[in-house]
Amino acid sequence: MRLADICGINPAQIRKDLAYFGQFGVRGVGYYVKELLFEIRRILGLDKEWRLGLVGVGNLGSALLRHAQLVMNGNYTFVAGFDRKPKRIGLKVEGIEVAPLGDMNRLIREKGIEIGVIAAKPGWAQQAVDMLVKAEVCGILNFSPIQLQCPADVFVENVDFSLKLDVLRYRLTSTGSRRQRMHSKLGG
Repeated sequence: MRLADICGINPAQIRKDLAYFGQFGVRGVGYYVKELLFEIRRILGLDKEWRLGLVGVGNLGSALLRHAQLVMNGNYTFVAGFDRKPKRIGLKVEGIEVAPLGDMNRLIREKGIEIGVIAAKPGWAQQAVDMLVKAEVCGILNFSPIQLQCPADVFVENVDFSLKLDVLRYRLTSTGSRRQRMHSKLGG
């Protein structure tokens, strides 16, 4: 099976993993590539557009909006931005007009927002999440450096910049990066 070769695993494991999601392919024949690709896209949620709402349109939030419109390939689209600072309300960033928090519930329903992205400061990130949960958003990407409290049916993914730096630092230290080896050879 080519897929197993590409992944570097046993073909039986591929069949077993795919069977977890349902019946694919024909016994003794294999898989029809188009149908298999369709099913994998469906399983991963790649068969639809995911509509995002951003909470906190400061420096980080604005950067996310600018970056997202360049790289998201159409599966993810920011459709709204929210902030509590009056000076940001009404600003347009990449075609998204920043709305006040008070409009969040209505706009989430009107625009069909399914994923909330938190770029708010720690002091009001939990309040923002509570508002998203109240509006029935069940997926949250959290850029705030705090652990958010959410009901069990709300999925939160934390983006922790400092944790990623710590992992990188550890990997560089434990493996002895090229620069460290050169630095020690030079006596520094």
